[in-house]
Amino acid sequence: VSHQRTDWISIHGHICQLLLPVLGPQPCFHSEKDRKHGKEQLLRRQESLIAVALSTAQGFVWAGKPLEAIPAALQALRFSSRVFGSGSMQLVPIYLLLAEASTGTGRLRQAAKYLSQARWIVLQTPDCSAALQSKLHRGLGLFSIAEGNLDQALYHLANDVYLATAEFGLNSVEVSGGYFHMANIFFRQNKMDAANSLYTEV
Repeated sequence: VSHQRTDWISIHGHICQLLLPVLGPQPCFHSEKDRKHGKEQLLRRQESLIAVALSTAQGFVWAGKPLEAIPAALQALRFSSRVFGSGSMQLVPIYLLLAEASTGTGRLRQAAKYLSQARWIVLQTPDCSAALQSKLHRGLGLFSIAEGNLDQALYHLANDVYLATAEFGLNSVEVSGGYFHMANIFFRQNKMDAANSLYTEV
């Protein structure tokens, strides 16, 4: 019952009306034009459902409610896999969000699995953007912090900063997150000069 309640609060209350046209029986079309139009309509509905589920999950993570984020992110993953395929780049941000939410609930083993999935897709995609690789390294860095492996975390966060700089430029807001997390690590290590320098950069 508690799982159903969490699931309802997280996502099903938001997407209930969207599910029926997507999961229910599809109408029978008599012409090729109608069939094409029906497929396009179904795709738009699925993409809309994915967008709602993903933004809902992200909202819960930002609000510090990782447990509520997981059912919404899993719905986004389910429909993204159906629409784009299980090895698609569109799944990487969802896996990273699931990893962050799982880490937030203390489920580090599950978070590691999601990060492995994201990493595998990125490695299988030679033309993967620096922006997405940056997000992957940030996710790996935050996971390493949760594990207590600060040197590994600094390695991934440095890659995050490098890739974000390559994609968005040296003084972009996108770079500041990596600097911020690195500064927090140096602060924990009592390396105040390095920490203050990075906080100033942020």
